[in-house]
Amino acid sequence: MVAEFNARARGIELPDAPATTDAPAAPVELAPLSAPIDTEAAAPVEEEFFPVGQQEQVRVRADLLDRLVNNAGEVAIYRARLEQQLGAFRGAMAELDRTNIRMHDQLRRLDLETEAQIVARYQREHDKQDPTFDPLELDRFSTLQQLSRALAESAADISGLQGVLDDLARQYDSLLQQQSRVSSELQDGLMRARMLPFEGIVPRLRRVLRQAATETHKQVSLQFSGTHGEMDRNVLDRMTAPLEHLLRNSIAHGLETPKERRKAGKPEEGTVHVALRREGSEMVLEVSDDGAGLNRDAIRKRAEQRGLLQPGAVLPDTALDRLILEPGFSTADKVSQLAGRGVGMDVVYNEVRQLGGSLEISSVPGKGATFTLRLPQTLAVSQAVFVQIGETQFAVPVAAVSGIGRISHARFSAGAGSYHYAGEDYPLYNLGHLVGQGAAKAEGQPQVPLLLVRSGDLRAAVAVDQVLGNREIVVKPVGPQIASIPGIYGATITGDGSVVVILDAAPLVRRHLAQPQEPAQQAPVVEQRRVPLVMVVDDSLTMRKVTSRVLERHNFEVTAARDGVEALEKLDERVPDLMLLDIEMPRMDGYELATAMKADPRFKDVPIVMITSRTGDKHRQRAFDIGVQRYLGKPYQELDLMRNVYDLLGIARVRE
Repeated sequence: MVAEFNARARGIELPDAPATTDAPAAPVELAPLSAPIDTEAAAPVEEEFFPVGQQEQVRVRADLLDRLVNNAGEVAIYRARLEQQLGAFRGAMAELDRTNIRMHDQLRRLDLETEAQIVARYQREHDKQDPTFDPLELDRFSTLQQLSRALAESAADISGLQGVLDDLARQYDSLLQQQSRVSSELQDGLMRARMLPFEGIVPRLRRVLRQAATETHKQVSLQFSGTHGEMDRNVLDRMTAPLEHLLRNSIAHGLETPKERRKAGKPEEGTVHVALRREGSEMVLEVSDDGAGLNRDAIRKRAEQRGLLQPGAVLPDTALDRLILEPGFSTADKVSQLAGRGVGMDVVYNEVRQLGGSLEISSVPGKGATFTLRLPQTLAVSQAVFVQIGETQFAVPVAAVSGIGRISHARFSAGAGSYHYAGEDYPLYNLGHLVGQGAAKAEGQPQVPLLLVRSGDLRAAVAVDQVLGNREIVVKPVGPQIASIPGIYGATITGDGSVVVILDAAPLVRRHLAQPQEPAQQAPVVEQRRVPLVMVVDDSLTMRKVTSRVLERHNFEVTAARDGVEALEKLDERVPDLMLLDIEMPRMDGYELATAMKADPRFKDVPIVMITSRTGDKHRQRAFDIGVQRYLGKPYQELDLMRNVYDLLGIARVRE
């Protein structure tokens, strides 16, 4: 009985039990325990109950999957912070290497000085020297020479420790790369788990269309294309109801009755087509029909009745079509389950906007209407290009960027119409104007960077101040209030913990084109105060850090250079308002740098303050002869330094 119960629990059908008789049961021959198992006979049974190639599926709660995706995103953020800290560690190691080289050079010169002292002492004491001792023996060494040898040994120890730290940094870098690969695979897997095929809601849409056609006594066929594409589960769930309404709308308002279609020379059966495709970082849903199109006369009449439009006002067809998106707007003469309630298109539009998408309407009288919904492909993890406008950083999804271009300041300032790239013309726009944050000027750069955006038939070259590079980002929701603004894709957290808004440039350009700014109504431009830039040039890391912190504490922007060569490289990128310069530096000292700056028309007007330990009159006079405005000795007093900085920049110091 126990064996029968176990067999039936496993789903194995047992032969029917023989009828009960009084005859004794025949003896059953048992196989010996050591008999070999016939694997060939057992294989079919195993394949019957465990089919090869069948994939097991597990049902996972949606909230649990969302939490896992969020945790994977947090792991990516922490990894980015570790990479940033490792980069800072490598920078400190490079500074240590330069300091070590400088210390070895100083020790070499110290050894030369001590050797010279030994030789001089040998010459002085040659006559009275004991011939049994060599002048280079230990008793001839002074304490200074012994200390120089000890310093040389300590410097060698520091070099060894530096090598150990370099090896550890390389190992950490390798581990971070492996962790990055595993983290990316984890995120990709979770994202695939979040994606659902669009064809899963096709039966539901067919049923909705069939019911609407039955109620209106119309003949309709529903066609799909691209339904094999996948969408984010959250996006698909929130767009199912708007799609159902668009289908009902096509039946109630778009398609004619069979009699009217025969009269117009159309087949009695109307067609509604739903297409899904991917364009850049967007999923595009198109719902089109071959009906009569939008009744613009009825739309104008109802808009005038509701006070949305002045009688006789001239509007382009696109603006007139978008009036159906107003709340409570309907052109139906009587209220039914499908039309006339004034609830529908405004709800569809609001849902699309909250997802960060856009809705476009295209209608041709007598031929039909097309509703194009552009939605974000995913709401979790993606690659983004980081750009900067003024002091603010933004992220733009990589899938929406077809390339990076550059244009000269002269062409950009002259209002060049477009930028030619890959055989196409991209009209020029300014990202600062699109986001309402002041125009991008790309000051200090030889050319203006451009983001080349391509979405459907839209082409745009968007000017920015600076392109900071490509990074992997974790998209965080920003709430319905901000997500409803066109062009805001979400937000992300960078490695240093700051929040960066993710922009989708295509909706920003479309909104700019739909709502052109009239010059007469533009608000007066408020000139913003520019923070002065001060360049600190010193080979000492400590002096660079201390001076930079002093200047930043007084609200100055600071850039630093290790020597004159690096300072000239940075001067080509951006010209500072003031230079703080040391004299003794490798590769190019302060005198050479100041001479080169005064000989260059681009830099000759930049004030220079010499801060050095050489306080002699000869050094001071040479600096003034070159054209240096101020000369300070090390260590300097903060009050004295800031007084000279404010005087040279012509800024009145405000006492708090």
